[in-house]
Amino acid sequence: MKIKTTMFISKRFLPVILLSILTQFIFVSNLSPQVKLAQTGFGFLSVSTDARATGMGEAVTTVGGTATSMFYNAAGIADMTSLVQAGVSQMTWIADIKYFSGAVAFAPFQGEYGVIGLDFTRVNYGEFKFTSVANNEQGFVDLNGYPEPYSYALKLVYGKKLSQEFSVGGRIKYAYQNLGNSLVPVYNRVIRDSVLTTDTTYQVKEYALDVLAFDFGTIYKTGYKSLAFGMSISNFSREIAYERENFQLPLTFRFGVSMNLIDFVPSMADHSAFILSVDAVHPRSYSEYLNIGGEYVFMNMLALRVGYVTKQDDYGLTFGLGINKFGFAFDYSFISHEILNNVQRFSVSFAL
Repeated sequence: MKIKTTMFISKRFLPVILLSILTQFIFVSNLSPQVKLAQTGFGFLSVSTDARATGMGEAVTTVGGTATSMFYNAAGIADMTSLVQAGVSQMTWIADIKYFSGAVAFAPFQGEYGVIGLDFTRVNYGEFKFTSVANNEQGFVDLNGYPEPYSYALKLVYGKKLSQEFSVGGRIKYAYQNLGNSLVPVYNRVIRDSVLTTDTTYQVKEYALDVLAFDFGTIYKTGYKSLAFGMSISNFSREIAYERENFQLPLTFRFGVSMNLIDFVPSMADHSAFILSVDAVHPRSYSEYLNIGGEYVFMNMLALRVGYVTKQDDYGLTFGLGINKFGFAFDYSFISHEILNNVQRFSVSFAL
């Protein structure tokens, strides 16, 4: 009786829920009449390392059920069916920037009280040469012993199914970025022999910042076959500053829809699935764009993926594949850049 009542309420308010989601997305897309692009910091928070998601063009707002799905929508882990899931991912981003991430999710009592997740991302920006202004022929001197720039983020996630149709989730993240040290000139005006002069000394200044940020997300399964809608808000935080200019984190709004098209071909449902997913994305530091992705799964073991990201300057198509057997999964994705280096991602995960 309880299940029937829940389904009745959900279907009754389906138009209201969908209208609310669409209204929120349109509202935040027009939140400010002034267009402000490329004015956010901590950009590493917007880069995904998950091979499955990037193979589908990152159109995964409503595609959940794994520990790594929490990167795009915290509500996604609420669909996890195993007790424990864990995974790690690695990639070399543009300019030889190294990303490494790991995630683990735990669903006690078959998820009756929700699913708890923890994930970690670390970024190594590679070797940098530090210099300082000097009164010599070159005009500078090399500095040794300075720490290399790096970033990391630690996130705690919780997702829960409020009903068979509706899931919610939230994530709190601690983000830290260290851009290294610099020698800052300090000018002191002094009087020597009755003459006003200026002495210049140098002090070491560390350019490091940390901040707390929050993510929120929902997924609604309509009850019509596998059709699902969802939305998420990522990187909501206060403004921060290295010097005088404040900046925001890469605040991003996503609205997505997905469906398993094999639902229309019941004879293939025993051995195949084909998920088609579309996300509308509104980032704080870039104009709106669409993520479109597809994933074909055969015998719940082999997955082939393709995606397309609109309004990108030097790439659009993404490709990926995955193998899942005995609870272990290996995923790979490839993005071809016309100007920058091609990007490959590798992910390994297991479920118990």
